[in-house]
Amino acid sequence: MTQLPEPRDIAPRLATGAFILNSGLTLWRADEETAASVHGTATTAYPFLSALPAEQFTRLLAAAEIAVGGALLAPFVPTRLAGVALTGFAGGLVGLYLRLPGMRRPGSLRPTQSGLPLAKDVWMLGIGIGFLGARRRADGRRCPCPGFLRGR
Repeated sequence: MTQLPEPRDIAPRLATGAFILNSGLTLWRADEETAASVHGTATTAYPFLSALPAEQFTRLLAAAEIAVGGALLAPFVPTRLAGVALTGFAGGLVGLYLRLPGMRRPGSLRPTQSGLPLAKDVWMLGIGIGFLGARRRADGRRCPCPGFLRGR
């Protein structure tokens, strides 16, 4: 039997899923100039990505966004599994924010005006981490809190 998401998980799954899916569908149709720009930004933060051609990287990124967005929107995908995908994806975006020059104020995590579009992605990381705590009890109901909060 498929467990549907908890009612409290529906809104964040819809919001993040629709946002990421839209981004992936848009990126899927990227032209060469857009692909070069996206790839250039990514390789600045993650130099190992320079081994991939810009068009291939952009297609892979778009496919990953479509997969993560789809997993979040699909009610049959367990929330914890969707949380793993979202946490990994958002972790990469937060990594971009932390590694790209000019995104943060000197000596601070606070964003510059240029860093604001990436800094805001921390909300997706928080939602993903929250989904990782979506445990089930033996009776199939959601645990009210993690074990360490219950004194285990």
